[in-house]
Amino acid sequence: MSSKRFQTGSGPSQRQLRVGELIRRTLSDVLNRAEIHDPELNAMSITVGEVSCSPDLKVATVYVMPLMGSVPVENAIAALARNKAELRHRVASELTLKYAPDLRFRPDETFDRLDETRRLFSDPAVQRDIGAADDEE
Repeated sequence: MSSKRFQTGSGPSQRQLRVGELIRRTLSDVLNRAEIHDPELNAMSITVGEVSCSPDLKVATVYVMPLMGSVPVENAIAALARNKAELRHRVASELTLKYAPDLRFRPDETFDRLDETRRLFSDPAVQRDIGAADDEE
């Protein structure tokens, strides 16, 4: 057996990325087809933005956001957490992993960070600094 159980690099391994993407696709399909036996969850339109897996693939953190702010993100996460067992079962049936990963749901803040970045770049002081850096080259 290898003496190094986990990758020592700074980012996730290719396997973590691949499994995360498969889980994301599976959850997206299940939520899109409204296959869960919870009318409240089926009434929500939820986007699965990203899934990150732990190095041993036993924990998957799922980043979700309701579409167009239709419901508060806390309500969506609560509904997903209530149905975590059924969602985990659906993921396990689609993937061929030794263990079905434990699903943890978190709000997806990617869009908020993108809006903040756009706001910063449109700031006149930042535009002036960017223009000054371009003039030096």
